[in-house]
Amino acid sequence: MTISETLGTISNSTINGRSIDYLDLEWFESTKRIQRKKTRQGEDIAIKFLREGQRLREGDILFENEKKIIVVNILETETIVISPSSMLEMGTVCYEIGNKHIPLFIQEDKVLLPFEMPMFRWLEVSGFKPEKQSVKLLNLLKSNVEPHGHGSLGSTIFTKILKMAAPKDE
Repeated sequence: MTISETLGTISNSTINGRSIDYLDLEWFESTKRIQRKKTRQGEDIAIKFLREGQRLREGDILFENEKKIIVVNILETETIVISPSSMLEMGTVCYEIGNKHIPLFIQEDKVLLPFEMPMFRWLEVSGFKPEKQSVKLLNLLKSNVEPHGHGSLGSTIFTKILKMAAPKDE
Protein backbone atom coordinates (compact mmCIF):
# COMPACT_ATOMS: atom_id res chain seq x y z
CA MET A 1 0.00 0.00 0.00
CA THR A 2 1.44 3.39 -1.01
CA ILE A 3 0.70 6.48 1.10
CA SER A 4 1.25 9.94 -0.42
CA GLU A 5 -0.61 12.01 2.19
CA THR A 6 -2.32 11.72 5.55
CA LEU A 7 -6.12 11.57 5.79
CA GLY A 8 -6.57 13.48 9.05
CA THR A 9 -6.06 12.50 12.67
CA ILE A 10 -7.56 9.77 14.82
CA SER A 11 -8.71 12.37 17.36
CA ASN A 12 -10.96 13.95 14.68
CA SER A 13 -12.24 10.66 13.26
CA THR A 14 -15.13 8.37 14.09
CA ILE A 15 -14.02 4.77 14.57
CA ASN A 16 -17.47 3.13 14.14
CA GLY A 17 -16.30 -0.33 15.18
CA ARG A 18 -13.36 -0.42 12.77
CA SER A 19 -10.12 -2.05 13.88
CA ILE A 20 -7.10 0.20 14.41
CA ASP A 21 -3.70 -0.92 13.17
CA TYR A 22 -0.66 1.12 14.18
CA LEU A 23 2.41 2.04 12.19
CA ASP A 24 5.11 2.37 14.84
CA LEU A 25 7.81 4.93 14.00
CA GLU A 26 10.93 6.15 15.75
CA TRP A 27 10.90 9.95 16.23
CA PHE A 28 13.47 10.52 13.47
CA GLU A 29 11.45 8.45 10.97
CA SER A 30 8.55 10.92 11.18
CA THR A 31 10.37 13.39 8.90
CA LYS A 32 11.41 10.87 6.23
CA ARG A 33 9.54 11.50 3.00
CA ILE A 34 10.20 8.04 1.53
CA GLN A 35 10.25 4.82 3.55
CA ARG A 36 8.91 1.28 3.74
CA LYS A 37 7.52 -0.11 6.99
CA LYS A 38 5.14 -2.76 8.33
CA THR A 39 2.23 -2.06 10.66
CA ARG A 40 1.77 -4.03 13.87
CA GLN A 41 -0.61 -6.36 11.99
CA GLY A 42 1.92 -6.91 9.18
CA GLU A 43 0.51 -4.58 6.51
CA ASP A 44 3.23 -3.35 4.12
CA ILE A 45 3.28 0.45 3.88
CA ALA A 46 5.28 2.51 1.39
CA ILE A 47 5.34 6.20 2.28
CA LYS A 48 6.12 8.53 -0.61
CA PHE A 49 5.52 12.16 0.29
CA LEU A 50 6.20 14.38 -2.72
CA ARG A 51 5.98 17.82 -1.13
CA GLU A 52 8.77 19.31 0.98
CA GLY A 53 7.97 19.69 4.67
CA GLN A 54 5.45 16.84 4.87
CA ARG A 55 5.95 14.81 8.01
CA LEU A 56 4.10 12.23 10.05
CA ARG A 57 2.68 13.04 13.46
CA GLU A 58 1.29 10.99 16.33
CA GLY A 59 -2.30 10.00 15.48
CA ASP A 60 -2.13 10.72 11.73
CA ILE A 61 -4.41 8.45 9.69
CA LEU A 62 -2.60 6.85 6.76
CA PHE A 63 -5.42 4.63 5.50
CA GLU A 64 -9.05 3.97 6.27
CA ASN A 65 -11.90 1.91 4.89
CA GLU A 66 -15.09 0.44 6.35
CA LYS A 67 -13.14 -2.23 8.28
CA LYS A 68 -9.79 -0.74 9.26
CA ILE A 69 -7.85 2.44 10.11
CA ILE A 70 -4.04 2.66 10.01
CA VAL A 71 -2.67 5.24 12.44
CA VAL A 72 0.83 6.59 13.16
CA ASN A 73 2.28 5.82 16.60
CA ILE A 74 5.53 7.54 17.59
CA LEU A 75 7.50 5.23 19.89
CA GLU A 76 8.96 6.32 23.22
CA THR A 77 12.73 6.79 23.23
CA GLU A 78 15.44 7.53 25.76
CA THR A 79 15.41 11.29 26.16
CA ILE A 80 17.21 14.10 27.93
CA VAL A 81 14.59 16.22 29.71
CA ILE A 82 15.34 19.72 31.01
CA SER A 83 12.83 21.75 33.04
CA PRO A 84 14.02 25.37 32.74
CA SER A 85 13.30 27.54 35.78
CA SER A 86 12.99 30.79 33.79
CA MET A 87 12.62 32.14 30.26
CA LEU A 88 16.29 33.10 30.35
CA GLU A 89 17.28 29.51 31.13
CA MET A 90 14.85 28.24 28.44
CA GLY A 91 16.41 30.53 25.83
CA THR A 92 19.95 29.72 26.91
CA VAL A 93 19.53 25.95 26.87
CA CYS A 94 17.68 26.04 23.53
CA TYR A 95 20.42 28.21 22.03
CA GLU A 96 23.21 25.97 23.33
CA ILE A 97 21.53 22.77 22.08
CA GLY A 98 20.55 24.33 18.75
CA ASN A 99 24.07 25.63 18.26
CA LYS A 100 25.20 21.98 18.27
CA HIS A 101 22.62 21.12 15.56
CA ILE A 102 20.89 18.56 17.75
CA PRO A 103 17.12 18.09 17.24
CA LEU A 104 15.15 19.90 19.92
CA PHE A 105 11.62 19.33 21.21
CA ILE A 106 9.45 21.51 23.48
CA GLN A 107 6.69 19.66 25.32
CA GLU A 108 4.82 20.68 28.49
CA ASP A 109 7.23 23.58 29.23
CA LYS A 110 10.18 21.18 29.05
CA VAL A 111 13.09 20.99 26.63
CA LEU A 112 13.72 17.49 25.27
CA LEU A 113 16.36 15.98 23.03
CA PRO A 114 17.33 12.44 22.07
CA PHE A 115 19.57 10.90 24.71
CA GLU A 116 23.33 10.96 24.14
CA MET A 117 25.60 10.51 27.15
CA PRO A 118 28.16 13.16 26.09
CA MET A 119 25.39 15.75 25.72
CA PHE A 120 23.84 14.69 29.04
CA ARG A 121 27.20 15.19 30.78
CA TRP A 122 27.76 18.54 29.08
CA LEU A 123 24.32 19.76 30.23
CA GLU A 124 25.05 18.58 33.80
CA VAL A 125 28.41 20.37 33.89
CA SER A 126 26.74 23.50 32.47
CA GLY A 127 24.26 23.51 35.37
CA PHE A 128 21.04 22.68 33.47
CA LYS A 129 20.00 19.66 35.66
CA PRO A 130 19.05 17.21 32.88
CA GLU A 131 17.06 14.03 33.57
CA LYS A 132 17.00 10.81 31.56
CA GLN A 133 13.45 9.63 30.78
CA SER A 134 11.61 7.48 28.24
CA VAL A 135 9.35 9.89 26.32
CA LYS A 136 7.52 10.21 22.99
CA LEU A 137 9.28 13.01 21.11
CA LEU A 138 6.34 14.68 19.38
CA ASN A 139 6.87 18.44 19.03
CA LEU A 140 10.03 18.91 16.95
CA LEU A 141 11.06 22.53 16.65
CA LYS A 142 11.42 23.62 13.05
CA SER A 143 14.97 24.06 11.86
CA ASN A 144 16.93 24.33 8.66
CA VAL A 145 18.18 20.76 9.08
CA GLU A 146 15.82 17.79 9.39
CA PRO A 147 16.86 15.04 11.82
CA HIS A 148 17.82 11.69 10.37
CA GLY A 149 19.48 8.50 11.44
CA HIS A 150 22.53 6.91 9.91
CA GLY A 151 22.60 3.59 11.71
CA SER A 152 23.69 5.05 15.04
CA LEU A 153 21.99 8.20 16.29
CA GLY A 154 25.27 9.36 17.80
CA SER A 155 26.71 10.48 14.48
CA THR A 156 27.04 14.25 14.86
CA ILE A 157 30.55 15.72 14.77
CA PHE A 158 29.91 17.22 18.23
CA THR A 159 29.04 13.78 19.59
CA LYS A 160 32.13 12.20 18.03
CA ILE A 161 34.37 14.85 19.59
CA LEU A 162 32.73 14.50 23.00
CA LYS A 163 33.00 10.71 22.88
CA MET A 164 36.73 10.96 22.17
CA ALA A 165 37.14 13.30 25.15
CA ALA A 166 34.80 11.42 27.52
CA PRO A 167 36.12 9.08 30.21
CA LYS A 168 36.15 5.44 29.09
CA ASP A 169 34.22 4.15 32.14
CA GLU A 170 31.11 3.24 30.09
